[in-house]
Amino acid sequence: MISKIKYRYRLLYALVWTLSLIPLRILYILSDFVAWIAHRVIHYRIDIVRKNLKESFPERSEKELKLIEKDFYAFFADYIVETIKMCSISPRKLKKHIHFEGVEEMVKLMKQEKKQFGFIYLAHYGNWEWVSSLSMHIHDVDKDVVTGQIYHPLKNANFDKLFLKMRGRFGGDNIAMKETLRYIFNKRNEGKMTIIGFISDQAPKWESIHHWTDFLHHYTPVFTGAEQIGGKVNAAYFYAHIRRIKRGYYACKITPMPLEDDAEQKSESPYPVTDVYFKMLEETIKSHPSLWLWTHNRWKRTFEEYTERMKSVAQHKR
Repeated sequence: MISKIKYRYRLLYALVWTLSLIPLRILYILSDFVAWIAHRVIHYRIDIVRKNLKESFPERSEKELKLIEKDFYAFFADYIVETIKMCSISPRKLKKHIHFEGVEEMVKLMKQEKKQFGFIYLAHYGNWEWVSSLSMHIHDVDKDVVTGQIYHPLKNANFDKLFLKMRGRFGGDNIAMKETLRYIFNKRNEGKMTIIGFISDQAPKWESIHHWTDFLHHYTPVFTGAEQIGGKVNAAYFYAHIRRIKRGYYACKITPMPLEDDAEQKSESPYPVTDVYFKMLEETIKSHPSLWLWTHNRWKRTFEEYTERMKSVAQHKR
């Protein structure tokens, strides 16, 4: 007898797979309706969106912020239907919808510099789910390169299983965040060239905060795990800049991180790679603000509260 969990997953998968068979041009009609409902009817996280936009772009007028807000909800609804489409879209067709630049150069650079690991920093910007298809393009260059993407397990087990299935369709390994170090050390022992994508713009939990950086007019707590692990395995660092060419079509350019080699020029920051990533991401977001995930309560943890928490922890240790 099928358990309730398996039944619910199969029902969810059947629904999403059926929807994914609908042509994108029709799904975008659904997207327009979803955007209107989310923005104008239920006001999905609209207070967070407006707060984030106003604080991130203090120089912009109210009219400009309203336009970004509207465009964001339209894009977010597109992201939803485009992600649904991942369930059944063929690899050949997806290659027409998202184009990658710099992949061959990335693999060549790693070989020239004898780097076993390449870490690609990306964000919740553009259609980040479609970026999982990067594995196909890397394997077109060198089929022996191991590829993967770090993910944070979703609270809902059924949706988590569904997303893992969709992301894994294009040849990359799904690596749970807590398994990252073990996975990378295993690949190091195997001696295989490995390229991994890290979405690093989330808000870390209090106990995971080790660094703060200036980002979009906020003093921001950031994840540093990719840089910490990268230092242990001498990784090469790359940045994924995503552009939306038109509705349903994206370009993703992979470029090496512009890090200082000269000791006298190096940043005094303990996490220079992370700081460079957020500077590059800020420029990407400023170019087309509506493509970032503004519904995320990114700045819910403040430096003032963090300082008070650290004082309290220190007092309890005495």
